[in-house]
Amino acid sequence: MIQAIDRAAKVLELLQGSRHLGITDLATALQLPPSTVHGIVSSLREHGLVAKERGGQRYMLGPTLLKLSSVYLDSLDVRARSMRWTQELARRTGMAVRLGAPHFAEVLVIHHALRPDDSPQMLETGAALPAHASAMGKVLLAHDLGFQRAVFADPLTSLTGDTVTDPAVLAAALPAIAEHGYATEVDEAVLGESSLASPVADARGDIVAAVAVVYPTADGPASDAVLHALRDTARNISRELGASAWPPRIAPPDD
Repeated sequence: MIQAIDRAAKVLELLQGSRHLGITDLATALQLPPSTVHGIVSSLREHGLVAKERGGQRYMLGPTLLKLSSVYLDSLDVRARSMRWTQELARRTGMAVRLGAPHFAEVLVIHHALRPDDSPQMLETGAALPAHASAMGKVLLAHDLGFQRAVFADPLTSLTGDTVTDPAVLAAALPAIAEHGYATEVDEAVLGESSLASPVADARGDIVAAVAVVYPTADGPASDAVLHALRDTARNISRELGASAWPPRIAPPDD
């Protein structure tokens, strides 16, 4: 690992979300001298990866990351091929639809189709969801043993009173998820929010993403018609990617 790149990546990670941190804060978190951190931050600023508060001494993520993230999303074949299917799923169910892919030990929302109504909504593309507390994450865990190993490597965080944090309990539920081709989540990440997800396969038969419908817990559980529409969507996106079978095979850790 190249030390300078590793340190720069850790600075960006510390600034993720809406965090604004000063040099002292970053130096403490990284256990590095402030002068070293100042040099890293200055280099990142030159490339627009970090920005300084107007009139302040704290730093935040810079606009270049937005450009890079857009390029990354546009390059994803699974996202491009899912657009019309996720939009149709939102129309059929009246629910918001997420498409997520594994990202280290989390699920990255790579596409978000809003509910087809006039209610205020926030676009979630780019958001990171906890794998153990989301339906998409459970689907990915059930079909990808390498992802499972990464997620279970660290203690699982409790987000609500319903979050499952025991890896053994979560692992015991995964075979049934792989067999039936869907997973559910009720109030495990956000109180009052539930989701239902199914896997998306590529031409090799491997899972590459998960697609989910999201709805208020008070409106649940999701009906058989919603589950049928969701599974149809996951199967259709998989066919677009060249999959000859669905659900995906279970990928071993070294795949």
